[in-house]
Amino acid sequence: MNEYSLKYGCNPNQKPARIFMTEGRDLPVEILNGRPGYINFLDALNAWQLVKEIKEATGDCAATSFKHVSPTSAAIGKPLSDTLKKACFVDDIEGLDDSPMAQAYARARGTDRMSSFGDFIALSNECDLTTAKIISREVSDGIIAPSYSKDALEVLKAKRKGAYNIIKIDPSYKPDPIEHKQVFGITFEQGRNEFKINKELLTNIVTENKTLPEDKIKDMIIALITLKYTQSNSVCFAADGQAIGVGAGQQSRIHCTRLAASKADLWNLRQSERVLSLKFADGIGRPDKNNIIDLYLSDADYPDLLADWRKYFAVKPEPFTREEKDAYLKTVKDVTLASDAFFPFSDNIERAAKSGVKYVAEPGGSVRDDLVIDAANKHGMVMAFTGMRLFHH
Repeated sequence: MNEYSLKYGCNPNQKPARIFMTEGRDLPVEILNGRPGYINFLDALNAWQLVKEIKEATGDCAATSFKHVSPTSAAIGKPLSDTLKKACFVDDIEGLDDSPMAQAYARARGTDRMSSFGDFIALSNECDLTTAKIISREVSDGIIAPSYSKDALEVLKAKRKGAYNIIKIDPSYKPDPIEHKQVFGITFEQGRNEFKINKELLTNIVTENKTLPEDKIKDMIIALITLKYTQSNSVCFAADGQAIGVGAGQQSRIHCTRLAASKADLWNLRQSERVLSLKFADGIGRPDKNNIIDLYLSDADYPDLLADWRKYFAVKPEPFTREEKDAYLKTVKDVTLASDAFFPFSDNIERAAKSGVKYVAEPGGSVRDDLVIDAANKHGMVMAFTGMRLFHH
């Protein structure tokens, strides 16, 4: 098969639409179920590259949750604590402790549940039954993976009344070294970004603190590869083997940092006992629970939420004040921050410090590198200059 027709392009008026291979070659993908659309395939193919590279760089299986051609998160297969299981809404999943692939997706989906609503999933390894069970109860558009176990495929095919998009990709496929795209009828050509992100990239440590533990190197690698497939400008926060806040597609780097930091802060607050102990009213579904938690953590909205608490909660929760949230976030430590281009001002470091950042990876090369390094030194951070920009458009 060297062509699949699509329902339409980015929008319903953009017809005809298809994906195809030139010169009669076969496509490296097979549609096992559903009818993926144009944006679905953009998400799927970018997401697959991300998890494939994380697996190659770390040796761990990886998963990502994609929306509109940017990852909401990415994670490796790593056991979840009881707190993390509850925060990710997977504390009732049997077999989770025995499935690194399910652990990776539970982390990736659980990080930024608001953004992951209706996601496209990529797995670096075979989709097993435990992973399929997690996916089956989430609102999701589709999945791409190199293979599926028989029972996992049965579970996924039943999703969305049998219309769930399931794509199988040939893991040995290697694209041509030159790629093309068209904009306004004009063809662009460039070499593919085959730059390898690995441990050796992180040896140029420019701060006074040069202690970079192995687990933080892995977090840096995950964050940088996540950025490689995120719409630029972009900044990524990571911790414990997963991206915990992605700030994508902002024109200003400080806005990238603020956005990623706010998402990382929400992720950490969701693990607080105040949130984990919320008692929801009967009949509140998973997506609604997530929205309620988000409102509860919003300074502007939670007073109204608590005023009508019987609609949402079985027991009225105590307010989570700004002062209490700030005090909780001050306990967050050892977070990693990566940027797809250099930090032009030290304000990015100052904002990152408020969200517990201690480890930073960025290209360097700004005329104000000295000010950025000084800010990192002030906060006792470890900063590595990678020397490589990672723009993605």
